[in-house]
Amino acid sequence: MSSSVQRKRIRKSPEARRAEIVDTAAAVALSEGLECLTLRRIADELDVRPGLISHYFPSVEDLVAEAFGTAAGAELEVLLPLGSDGSAGDGSAGDGSAAAARLTRFFARTSGEAYDAVSRLWINARHLSRYRPVLRDRVAEQEGAWRGRLEGVIREGAERGEFRTEDPYVTAIQILVVLDGLGAHANTEDRGRPEAVTRMAVTTAERELGLPRGALTGDA
Repeated sequence: MSSSVQRKRIRKSPEARRAEIVDTAAAVALSEGLECLTLRRIADELDVRPGLISHYFPSVEDLVAEAFGTAAGAELEVLLPLGSDGSAGDGSAGDGSAAAARLTRFFARTSGEAYDAVSRLWINARHLSRYRPVLRDRVAEQEGAWRGRLEGVIREGAERGEFRTEDPYVTAIQILVVLDGLGAHANTEDRGRPEAVTRMAVTTAERELGLPRGALTGDA
């Protein structure tokens, strides 16, 4: 009698399987690009048959859009997490912490090579969305989420007297436009930028929020 015990394959719930597929696709999108997402590629990554992937995503366009939305949404939760009370804080101290402190962390996390993968993903998604309406809708959804989250932090700071701004919505857009402009060079930039350029996003924020230079970098 054989002493070996055959392992039983664990059947995952439909929710768990779908989440696994999406998370895997999001990882591939971040590391290699949305063009690399195919049903077969994700099936190979998970060591399953392509038919299983198509069961959850009959169209690869839906998988591409879901992968982008998941990756972009996860990054937003790292950059500007919601507080435990649903506010724009990070939940580290009840309702989060001072809005200026949250923005300081935000700008620290959106500079350097660690943010390049996300910048490339946004460049990639915006280019492909010209031809892919499902992805275009998801890009617009994420743009709204990022804009809304940043506006929320700015609005909270203005209400507490930390910032001075006539329109938190406009200020949020201005900051994101500068970040997008800097991120557009993620594929080619050699990190030889002058400091005045690397600080453009935080400089814009400090100016528009009535803060002294260095207030959002800890150098004030």
